Amino acid sequence: MDPRVLRTRQLIRDAFVDLLQETDLEKITVNRIAERATINRVTFYLHYRDIPEMLERLSDDMINEIHTILHDIRNQPRSTDLDWSILLKVLEHIAENSKFYKVLLASQRIPIFTDKLSNLIVDLITSRREYQNNSSSKPAVIVSKDIAIWYGSSAFIGTIVCWLRNDMPYTPLFLAKQLSQLFRLHQNTDQLVDLE
Repeated sequence: MDPRVLRTRQLIRDAFVDLLQETDLEKITVNRIAERATINRVTFYLHYRDIPEMLERLSDDMINEIHTILHDIRNQPRSTDLDWSILLKVLEHIAENSKFYKVLLASQRIPIFTDKLSNLIVDLITSRREYQNNSSSKPAVIVSKDIAIWYGSSAFIGTIVCWLRNDMPYTPLFLAKQLSQLFRLHQNTDQLVDLE
């Protein structure tokens, strides 16, 4: 993609995030975004039809960035552990883009971003759990697969939100290792089954 296009989209994204720190989503207009991004309205419309399309594309970009980071999971040998180094890569990405994630996930909680991230985490947990179920022995505790996946994805996103709201008091490395230990603890004490 043309570097000028990428630069303009980054200006629009940054302007939008800055405005969200100051006001509610409903009060943000294309004019305000363009003014803050130091572009004209026509330039905005060359990239996005309107603010809802911009939100959709920004959320898709966020998910694509995380997908790129997680791409290695599908190519690695499966293990029962959630590899903490993969968690570290995701957390480092979030830390590097903390202003974006703080506003869109932790303070404004714009549903399109939270929903898409939640769906990504659900897919990741589901694929890891399906592998575990195929290689595990007798369950210690029986938990409905759906409930365990909802719990796991909500716990992960909730932890990220709290980490961001508290200005990331732990390094990505420390948090990744802590989450990995929690996942390992959870995996050792339960087995997911379909209760349908």
